Amino acid sequence: MTKQIKLKAQHRDERGKARARKLRREGSVPATMYGRGFEPESLRLDEREFSVLLGRISAGSTLIDLEVDGAPARKVLIREVQRHPWRPSILHVDFFRINVDEEIKVAVPLQLMGEATGVKNEGGILQQHRYEIQISCLPTEIPGGFEIDVSELEIGDSLLVSDVDAGGITVLDDPDSFVAAVIPPTILVVEEEEEEELEGELEPEVIGEEREGEDGEAEPEAEGS
Repeated sequence: MTKQIKLKAQHRDERGKARARKLRREGSVPATMYGRGFEPESLRLDEREFSVLLGRISAGSTLIDLEVDGAPARKVLIREVQRHPWRPSILHVDFFRINVDEEIKVAVPLQLMGEATGVKNEGGILQQHRYEIQISCLPTEIPGGFEIDVSELEIGDSLLVSDVDAGGITVLDDPDSFVAAVIPPTILVVEEEEEEELEGELEPEVIGEEREGEDGEAEPEAEGS
C-alpha cells in the first residue's frame, strides 16, 4: 500500500500575487486545499520541508496526513505542483481533500524489472510505452506502483495493460494498450550507388587549383584574382 506521510501547514488570510511573492521570499509556498463537499482553504507550507517530501514520494498517488494549525490531520493527495519556469522554486500547490470511504481515481507508476532476453542475447531494443496506469480504489488501498517483469521478452514480444498484476484493484486503462515491447535493432543499410554519391559529395575541394584553358593546358591563375 502507499506510504502515508505527515505534512504541516498554516492557514493564510491574505491573497493576491503580491502577498504570494512575499510568502515565497519568506521561504513559504502558497497552497490551496479543496475537495467535494469541502470549502476551499488557503494555506502556506514550508518550502524546504515540502521540497524534501516531493523527493521521497510519488506525488500523485501518496496519501498525506495534512495537519493545519495543529488541528486533526486531513487526508489529502497532491493534485498539482506549479514550478517556476527556470528557477528551482515552487510557486503553488493544490491539495485534494478526500473521503477515505469513497473510491478515487489516481495514476500510479509502472516499473519495468529485469533485462529482456531479446535485448541481452539478440541486441534488441526495449521500448516502454506507458509509465503509469490509471486505477480506481479506496484512498487507503492506493499502491505505490506496479512492477512488471520483462526478462522473458524476446524480439517481437510485448506486454499489455492486461498483463499488469493489479492485485484485484480496478484498472481503468484500455487492457489492450501497450506497456512495453522489444523491437529489432536498427541497422542503416547504404546501397552502393548511394555510397558513391556520398563519397562524391564528401570529396575535398582543392584551393588554388590551376584551371585548364581551351587547349586543355593548365592556365595559370590571373594575378589579383
